[in-house]
Amino acid sequence: MTTMELASIAVDKVVDARGTSCPGPILAAKKGIVDVKVGGVMAVLSTDSGTQRDLPAWAKKMGHEFLGFVEESGYLKLLIRRAK
Repeated sequence: MTTMELASIAVDKVVDARGTSCPGPILAAKKGIVDVKVGGVMAVLSTDSGTQRDLPAWAKKMGHEFLGFVEESGYLKLLIRRAK
């Protein structure tokens, strides 16, 4: 997906993990995904550059779809579609 397409995706839940480092964003995602219905999208906001690598791996391991990320001003917005 392009950055423009990612930015236009409707998000069902936003998890703000900015200011935390590993494993904070992953733990926040794990806690937040339960509030998203199957097929819904969760955005994880993170200032930790490691999240760009760790969150896609976590999503794959959990059976969810990592859609990509958008670089915002000072943080990343990573998108995951709940698959189960």
